[in-house]
Amino acid sequence: MGIVIGLDVGGSTTKIVGIQDGRSIGHEIVKATDPVTSAFGALGKFIDSHHLQITDISKLMITGVGASFPTGDLLGIKTIRVQEFLATGLGGLHLSGLSHAVVVSMGTGTAFVEAQEDKVRHIIGSGVGGGTVLGLSSSLLNVRDFDVLTELASEGNLSRVDLSIADISNIEIPGLPMSTTASNFGKMTDDVTRADLALGIFNLVFQSIGTMAVLAARNVGLADVVFTGQMTRVSQCAALFNVFSDLYRVRFIVPENSEFATAIGAAMISE
Repeated sequence: MGIVIGLDVGGSTTKIVGIQDGRSIGHEIVKATDPVTSAFGALGKFIDSHHLQITDISKLMITGVGASFPTGDLLGIKTIRVQEFLATGLGGLHLSGLSHAVVVSMGTGTAFVEAQEDKVRHIIGSGVGGGTVLGLSSSLLNVRDFDVLTELASEGNLSRVDLSIADISNIEIPGLPMSTTASNFGKMTDDVTRADLALGIFNLVFQSIGTMAVLAARNVGLADVVFTGQMTRVSQCAALFNVFSDLYRVRFIVPENSEFATAIGAAMISE
């Protein structure tokens, strides 16, 4: 059986996976200045890295916000456009091993879908996401690189940035630890550092997404929430999300290779 390629084309970044006989044969991430360049760059890199011939590929399943920019069949390979929410939902289920869950795609913004093996339904979306992180870090820290920001945040202390319940109350609130955030960026002590601000930015965005994920899960009566997208690569992601699992009795899951979920889902649609 030929190889099916899944392409998740963003504005400047493309995730690509190859599926053969139901198994992944590899994946890549390629950045470029525009979606056409990144899509062709990812395809070319994948072919070269895995020593393939164009004839080894039976079809390309392409999705993502940039999928409409490369037109026609790429490199003469049959190319099929796939609805992004469908690909994200199916990819999230596949990576998590679940049959029914809320799947959250954290990209420039954030999308929340209810995914089942036979259908995917969009619940809601938010403009808060990776674009928010980069915009705030650029403005506050003059940092525009996720890896640099992540490393900086690893040395941060939220108690110098965020206001907690303990800061404003001596009385415990049932069900809420005293360390729970009362206000993001509501404290900002005089000795706040760049590292503290970096961690505060991540906490603001991840808590906003986490809160919406809990509400989305409750809206559809589910307890399993699967997170996908490049934001899941941030090392602080899992730790910040653990708070929600404990507080709200939901299961937040960040599966391995979660950044490739949409590309995997696209490829699976052809199976």
